[in-house]
Formats: sequence, structure tokens, C-alpha cells
Amino acid sequence: MCGITACLRADGSLDPLLTGLKRLEYRGYDSAGIALQNGHGIGLVKCAGEVELLCEQVDEKRLRGTVGIGHTRWSTHGPPTDCNAHPHTDERGTVAVVHNGIIDNYAALKDGLQRRGHHFASDTDTEVVPHLIEEELDGGASNVEAFRAAIATLDGTYAIAAIFDEEQAIYATRMGSPLVLGEGDDEWFLASDVPAFVEYTDRVRYLHDGDFVRITAGGVELTDADGYAVERPLETVDWDPETAGKSGYDHYMHKEIHEQPEALRRTTQGRVNALAGSVDFEEFEPGRFADVTQLHLVGMGTSYHAAMYAASLFATRGVPAYAFMAGEYSLSQPPVTESTLVVAVSQSGETADTLDAVRRARSAGARTLAVTNVVASSITRECDDSLLIRAGPEIGVAATKTFSSQVTALLLLCERITADITGTASAESRELLESVARLPGDVQAVLDTSTAADVAEAYAGSEAYFFIGRGVAHPVALEGALKFKEISYEHAEGFAASELKHGPLALVTERTPVFAVFTGRDDEMTLNNVKEVQARGAPVVAVTSHTDGDVVDVADAVLAIPPTHPDLAGVPANVQLQLVAYHAANRLGRPIDKPRNLAKCVTVE
Repeated sequence: MCGITACLRADGSLDPLLTGLKRLEYRGYDSAGIALQNGHGIGLVKCAGEVELLCEQVDEKRLRGTVGIGHTRWSTHGPPTDCNAHPHTDERGTVAVVHNGIIDNYAALKDGLQRRGHHFASDTDTEVVPHLIEEELDGGASNVEAFRAAIATLDGTYAIAAIFDEEQAIYATRMGSPLVLGEGDDEWFLASDVPAFVEYTDRVRYLHDGDFVRITAGGVELTDADGYAVERPLETVDWDPETAGKSGYDHYMHKEIHEQPEALRRTTQGRVNALAGSVDFEEFEPGRFADVTQLHLVGMGTSYHAAMYAASLFATRGVPAYAFMAGEYSLSQPPVTESTLVVAVSQSGETADTLDAVRRARSAGARTLAVTNVVASSITRECDDSLLIRAGPEIGVAATKTFSSQVTALLLLCERITADITGTASAESRELLESVARLPGDVQAVLDTSTAADVAEAYAGSEAYFFIGRGVAHPVALEGALKFKEISYEHAEGFAASELKHGPLALVTERTPVFAVFTGRDDEMTLNNVKEVQARGAPVVAVTSHTDGDVVDVADAVLAIPPTHPDLAGVPANVQLQLVAYHAANRLGRPIDKPRNLAKCVTVE
């Protein structure tokens, strides 16, 4: 959701700013802009529409500057217009500001500023910030004093970066919205995410809530909310610039679907001992989870589906586990104790709803564990423990390889927690972990042989698309429907197979293909549901490892997956459904990597 980029470079090149904005398009946006300090004031270009349109306008104005900030905006306050695009300035053009997040008290601040004579040019909450800074400057404050004083009046979530007309410096801070500092050779970068500047440097510092940073040609000053110097570790990211590109694929989503075998190898590397039937995490000492009596798994969207998958796995092992939408966790107020483990599942580690659920769980006395893809993200700092899924950067808005890696990491966690609680590995552990070791190859086999493009073509133009499954296949069905609807814009719904007779069957017609996921567990019951929809004329696409027998005989089309353990079958099955969604959307000419109204990292509730 929105993207900030900023840089200070001696050569005055705009390339890092514009490249950064292009790299951040995946976060979702509807307008873009940049501001530069060029030695003669602040140059500003912004517009509604895509970054390419911004680049054309920048070329026409021939802007240059050693210090600059940029932004891609996802509308919250006011429609996507040129005036509402960031950056925003005060009336004199003294300061320019970009902002991610929502300022909760902006209405009261704006009212006060207007009564004191300020005039606003936009509908945004962000514009109060440069006006607040302007007032402080008029009162005799220095740039740093004015910036700090303005920020101190804000309530809400934000990452903010600012430049001033007479100083070669960047000022920035964060509270509840991500901001990363990149350090090159005599050049510095700020961004909402590492891909924005990864081709310029791989050395980063992850800012914490309340951190303030001032960047000049002389270096970086990093302080806390009270002005005291703080240290944030300098880390080296292992992404090369090509990782953040499309590598010859038409879309990031298609590339990331095909990256799943390698992502799964990273997820499992060093953690699986198939011979011993054990899971070893370097993050957790033996017996770490021995006192856990129940689990709450919280997440949103795709991460919630991964949480549902894991809850089903725990249930089959006799461990009480419940999946919750993080945004509803506070409403349900489930009871927790010191022996409750709340597992927060978030790709970015910055999801606002999930962070709120973690805070509520901790305040109630529960232990917390983050399952995330981003090292040093907010959720890793908020939780007692963290487990990285190691999927690598995911640019496409529609999560693909992160779901596979989340499910696999959670399955390994399930094995480890169960072993800690019972004091021994389960009887099935060795067989299951042998299947885990084969999982990257199984997913590669799906990618190499899938007929998903043909299935998408065969059922193009249908009225709706339904997805069903039981056990771990239920969240896979939900995830398959989510992928289909979010990138194709076609109506798609996922159901527990057992739910069909309790309402959804009324919607089934000969123009509503049903995708049925078979995992090798309770297949006979799912087959009965398939026959029910076929009796109403609906075509059925079976996602299955069966090569013959009733499932194959009954299905109108088959998406094949390799034989594997039933607990894992949902992973290759999900890859088939990802491919169906991709090809259906591509056939319709949809903007697959930037679906309308959606954002990659949802940092506001």
C-alpha cells in the first residue's frame, strides 16, 4: 500500500528515484510523484496514473537534483488526482513531504491550520504535515526542530520523508509503516521496501517505530523519538537486482509461480531430518514448545488461508488449534493463557490487522510467534519468536510462492510443536518429512506438465467458478478462488465440500465449473459432492494425484499432481489453481501484477 523512495546522490541523477518507484509498483497505487532539491528550491512533478506517465513528464521538465523523494499513492483520502498525488508542499514550497499510512487526527489538525490562515490544495490527510512544518519554521525552528515538532502532533500510522528547499538533506521517520535505509558508497537511499534500491546497494538498516533519520552528504544521523542516538544493525540482503525483475516472464506473478520449487528448498533447507523423522529449527532450542496447550493462528487474506491449513494439521495431531482472521481477532476475544501460542502469519511482517492481533494477544498474556517472509519486519520485533519462510522477494500483489512457503513452514512447525508436546516424533513423521524433501520436485513436475492453460480456455466465459475441498483442501479451495477473483475479476467462490448442500448448491448450473481438490484423505466423500454438482449439470475439474478410478472417470477435466502425503497434497494442488487463475486473467488481458483496488502490503486497518 503506497510506496516511498528517496535518495541522496552526488551526481544528481534521477534514475534511483524513478527506478525505485517502478520497483514499488507492486504495492498498489493510482498516482505518483517526485520532488527534488536542486540548489534553487524544490522541483516537483506529480500526476494521477502510472509511473510511466510520471517519467514522461519528468523528461519534459529535465529535472535534476542531488536530493529527492518519490511516492506511489494508493488513495485513502480523496480520489486519485494530480492534486492529491504526493509529494505535498507548504504554500511557499519550503518543504516537500511524502507519506504512507493514515493520520487519524488530520481533520482536527487541518481545521486548526485553516483557522490560522493556511490554504490547502488537496483532499489528503498528508498535506497537514508540510503546513505544520511551515508553522514551526515561521516560529524560528530549525529544519530538524520543525520536522520533529510536526511529527509529534500526529496520531496514526505513518512513514514520512521530507526535503527542504535550502538544505541538501532528507528527513524521515516511521510509526507502524515500514521504512528501510540503504547505504551505498557515498550515496544513501530510503524506501518502503528493499527492491526499490537493491540494484544500487545491498546494505540496509531496518528502521524501528519512533526512529528519526537525517541523511546528508556527510552521512546518516539516526535517533529515537527523544532525540537520542540509536544504532540499527547494518545487514546485507541476499537479493541480486535480477531477483527484483521479471527475468523474461510477462508478469511477476508468472515468474513467482515458477520460483516456488527454489523457494520451497530455501524454506526446508537445514530444517528437515527425514531419516530421524525430526524437524530442527536453529531458531528454537529443543523443548521450546513443550508447555503449549493450544494455538491461535492469525492472518489476513492468503496468510489466513495458510493459517487455516495449519490449524487443520494440528487438529489431526490432537493439538487444539484455531485459525482467526486477524482483523476479527479483537472482536471474538478468544481466551488465552500463558500456555497459548499465538502464531501470526504475514508475508510482509507489516500487516496492520495482524500486528494489532499480536499486541492484543501479548497484552492478554499469550506467547507469540511470527511466521513471515521479511527479516527485521515489525512483526518480528513485536513477537517473542520468529520463523522466516525464506521465500525471497515477492513482487506480484497476488501471493503465490509465499503461500506455498508459509504452508510448508507451518507444517514443519506443526511437526516440531507436536514432538515437543508429546516428547517424541509422530509415527507418520518420517514418511511425511520424506515427502517434504520431495516437495520442490513435485511442484516442478506440476509446472512442467500442467494443462491449466487449456482448462482456463475451456471454461472461459462461465458465469462463476466454484472451488471445493475437505480438510487441508478447504483452505486450498478458498485460496484458489481468491487468486481467481483478484486477478481475473471474475466471480469465484471457495467452499468446504461438505457445505455444498447447505446453500451453495443452489448456485450450481451448467455454466459454473467446479474445481474439486483431492488430497488422498476423505476422497470418497469429496467424490460424492462432485457427483451432486454433476447431477445439476456443472462441469467438474479434479485436482488430484489419481490417474484412474472413479475420480478420473467422473471428472470432465483433470489437473494432475504427483502422489504425495495427504498433508502436503494441498501445495502442488494450489500451484495448479494458481496457474488456472493466471491463464484465465491473462486471456482476459487483466493487469495481473497490479489488480484494481488491491495493495501488496496492507499497513492500515
